[in-house]
Amino acid sequence: NDNRVVLRTALILYGKNEHERLPMASTTKIMTAIILVENVSDLSKEIEVVKEAAMVGGSSLELKTGDKITYEGLLYGLLLCSGNDAAAQIAISMAGSIEEFADLMNAKAYSLGLKDTHFITPHGLDEEGHYTTAYELAVIADYALNMQKIAEVVSTKNYTIAVNGYPRALTNTNELLGYLEGVNGVKTGFTHNAGRCLVTSAIRDNFNIITVVLGADTKKIRTRDSINLIEYVYKNYKLINLEDRVEEAYQNWKLVNENRIEITKGIQTSKIEVKLGKIKYTKYPIRKESLENINIDIKTYKLKLNAPVKENYQLANIIISIDNKEIMRVPIEIKKEIAKKGIKEYIIETLELLSN
Repeated sequence: NDNRVVLRTALILYGKNEHERLPMASTTKIMTAIILVENVSDLSKEIEVVKEAAMVGGSSLELKTGDKITYEGLLYGLLLCSGNDAAAQIAISMAGSIEEFADLMNAKAYSLGLKDTHFITPHGLDEEGHYTTAYELAVIADYALNMQKIAEVVSTKNYTIAVNGYPRALTNTNELLGYLEGVNGVKTGFTHNAGRCLVTSAIRDNFNIITVVLGADTKKIRTRDSINLIEYVYKNYKLINLEDRVEEAYQNWKLVNENRIEITKGIQTSKIEVKLGKIKYTKYPIRKESLENINIDIKTYKLKLNAPVKENYQLANIIISIDNKEIMRVPIEIKKEIAKKGIKEYIIETLELLSN
């Protein structure tokens, strides 16, 4: 009952100090965008910029006190040109203050199961106690990219918004967008304390990856490291469809075993049905040299059972291994509960036999 959400299962293909708590500068704004998009139903709503937001330093959308801008304009200003003023205005408009908005951010981090992330501000300017890890920032980015509006904004290189009814052209600060094949986001960051940061999303041949670089000394280094990570994955890994292989194994098992299931003393109105349980990984990245080393085994348990038998009772497990290392088990289960016969059922059976 703690309202935590279920995330897509993601795998770490390469990590170095990925669980170390570090400042993350403007990559903070990914979470700011999540809070905005999840909680404001009408992004076309126009708001007035307050002095507190207009005075925030660092990277800026160049908002002035009294300016009129929509939430959508603020979202583009937040994620494209990394406007600290846009972040502050979003926070104040939505929650009344920076502090109360940070509470929303931290509540969301908790709901995502993050244990090493804590927010003080919506923009990421250096503050003690404002931190995340490379791994948890990747989780945040993954969650954000499942939101269509955010995915659309972070993949945009150039965009024009309106401030006071006048057009204002914005250019994305992400140096890899439009430069490296497949890159479709996400967010840059820089402060003196955090160094150069970059969260990148890329897709090639339907293979999605997210890379996170924190604490780089220069922009050149963060760019180089991000490119190296992306090219390393696509050079060495292939995304395979495990769901199809599991389904094939299940159908073969079902053909042989479904009619062999016996449930003694059970109330059965029709044929006993089975089903495939939850698949943890529908697709799985595998090193290319291991493509011939995928093994699927099925372990079958008792097929002769005594009623009652609960729904989802496990009859067998499909076991998937790569290089002799087990990566997943998928259960084969009883589809519907089968209750135990009572006196009433036995009387009915007896009457039916006598009538025949």
